[in-house]
Amino acid sequence: MYPSIAQRSLSASDVLPALLIAVASIAFAPILQTANTFLAIAVQSFVACAIVIATPAYAASCAIFILFFQNVFVSILSSNFSTPSELEFVKGYNFLVCSVMWLVTVGLYMLRQRNHSAEINRIMTWGFVTLAVVMLYFVMGAVHNPMAASIYLRNIVLPLFLFQLSLLTAATFEVRTTPFLVTIAVILFACGYVEFFFRDFWLAVTNGYRFWGFDELKATQSGTWEAEMRATGFVPVDLIDRFRFGFLNTPLLEDFGLSTILRIFGPNMSPISFGYGVGFFVLFLFSVGRPWIALAAIPLLVLCSVKGALILVIFVMAAWAATWLIGPVITLVCGLLALIAYAILAIRIGLQLGDYHVLGFMGGWNGFLQNPLGRGLGVGGNLSEGFYSIDWNAAQAAGSVDGAVESAVGVMIYQMGIAAFVPLGFYFAMAMRAWRLYAASGILTQGVAAFGVIVVLVNGIFQEEALFAPPALGLLLCLTGLVIGNHIRAQSDAAADAAR
Repeated sequence: MYPSIAQRSLSASDVLPALLIAVASIAFAPILQTANTFLAIAVQSFVACAIVIATPAYAASCAIFILFFQNVFVSILSSNFSTPSELEFVKGYNFLVCSVMWLVTVGLYMLRQRNHSAEINRIMTWGFVTLAVVMLYFVMGAVHNPMAASIYLRNIVLPLFLFQLSLLTAATFEVRTTPFLVTIAVILFACGYVEFFFRDFWLAVTNGYRFWGFDELKATQSGTWEAEMRATGFVPVDLIDRFRFGFLNTPLLEDFGLSTILRIFGPNMSPISFGYGVGFFVLFLFSVGRPWIALAAIPLLVLCSVKGALILVIFVMAAWAATWLIGPVITLVCGLLALIAYAILAIRIGLQLGDYHVLGFMGGWNGFLQNPLGRGLGVGGNLSEGFYSIDWNAAQAAGSVDGAVESAVGVMIYQMGIAAFVPLGFYFAMAMRAWRLYAASGILTQGVAAFGVIVVLVNGIFQEEALFAPPALGLLLCLTGLVIGNHIRAQSDAAADAAR
């Protein structure tokens, strides 16, 4: 029964069942949490196992849905919670479900490892080596700060889990997620436009005032608000004021009258995650022949006011065009040189402006030079004890902070030292594998996976969210796993047909 169910493709007629399974996988977590924590964990783990065992072709689709829409269910049911810590705990169920699906998938892979191709086994082996290195630094950091170490462990390993889950699923079964992803994109875009044009209605229907009330309480207790107000001089009066933000978070556009914008947070309640999600779906829709839907989302992409997402879309589209005009190899070389130049220029301008992302990266770089072997996960970063007491005026004068903050790459090299290049190198290697497929086939979706991962890795110098927010690197690596796994499965099927 398992193979007969598993071999079904995800076609247009399967979109509704896939959506129902995805909703069921996460929508009831807040309700179960209010009843009993252990019951909630047990049920969510059981659901994740059932998805992989009974309908494995839906596993990657469910993971993508959970990343975008879990928090809207949490927000709607947030009145059932009394403290910010309870809310934060429930928001962690997306990691639990994705991790259990990954664990079951990997367990099934280990049972029939000999049935997989040598390339799959090689990729999985290097992935396990990467995981082992990260776990070593987790143990080192947990001695000093277990909570911070656990959060950074989740941030670093979830993209790897999503990649391996998608890789093994696509390599084993015929998985066609395009109808589902198009549907998810339309729903995501609709949520964004409803929030932008009918903000009060959106906050009311999602119980947003209660949800953001917990965030305000957490920010007050942790000192985040005081630190932000001291740094910016801006004092928010109401909730809407908290959504006002400098356009693209840069003073360079103030002369054009683009100083502030009312930011869109989306169903995942995070503007940067939502921005990367919109950027990903714009590229994906163009690549699968849905350009009109993609064009409809371009204004939303701008309104998200996320530099990294805009750079991702512009660079990948430029790479598509350049590949068609001058060929894949020259495009890759020129693209890598352009990204290096962009990183150097952005660091120089950031130091001149006193940009805190660049100051945070320089702090990580200085810490790396002081201790190339690293300190352990959770030691340093935005979760460190001294984050809210940083003197940004002194940091701007010095050209760096003491430690690493606001930069995923800076935080990783500060915490893991030279070992940080193991996960970063693994992700780059997988992007290059996808690029080789794109260079040979010209399939645009493979180009999204290849160039998208590379761009986001560079964006990680200037954002923590680029590597640590699942809809950024995690989503692109999920797509990378799908395209690589699908290619390997197609090769195996062709070889089997030829042998008959």
